Amino acid sequence: MPARRARAGAARRNPERSQERILAAATAEFARHGMGGARVDRIAARAGANKRMLYYYFGNKEDLFLAVMEAAYARIRSAEHELHLGDLDPVESIRRLVTFTWNYYLAHPEFLNLLNTENLHKAHHLRRSRNIPAMHSPLVATLRGVLERGERAGVFRGRVDPVQLYISIAGLGYFYLGNRYTLSTIFQRDLLSARARAERLRHMIELVLGYLRT
Repeated sequence: MPARRARAGAARRNPERSQERILAAATAEFARHGMGGARVDRIAARAGANKRMLYYYFGNKEDLFLAVMEAAYARIRSAEHELHLGDLDPVESIRRLVTFTWNYYLAHPEFLNLLNTENLHKAHHLRRSRNIPAMHSPLVATLRGVLERGERAGVFRGRVDPVQLYISIAGLGYFYLGNRYTLSTIFQRDLLSARARAERLRHMIELVLGYLRT
């Protein structure tokens, strides 16, 4: 009981830190068990909080899942922003984006699991978000600028849709990793070996740049 009161007192003194712990715990829980299998009591225990505190900060379980999804997208969009794609040669910008996307997926399998869960729910939660569209507009604008610079320089073909291009880049890594077990079995290869990962990255870069080049 004293320990629980101490944690509650700490939460009142540092609500931002408490929310961060709850989001981290919820991310792990939803990524592992999906929306249906996730349990609020496990999230609260992992965060060192109580369910009342969780509901106070985030509302119900579905609202918490939306907060997790928004935070997950905010992290990847923030990391992409740090690439400074607008400051690079167009070809290098695309190469860096493909490399970053691939490495991010490898380093953050929980992100792919969350996407799988939300797609099973037909983006029910994301459609309620007021923040998601604003997070993605800068990425589209940056990529459009890279493509336009490449077109003016005569190295990229014209009239490439930046949204379609990004979906293709993301899909090349997402499908491979999302189906790694079945594909490894079918083709009798370890698709997650260091050599296979390096080969896949080279292939993706060549494929995307091969499409873009004039």
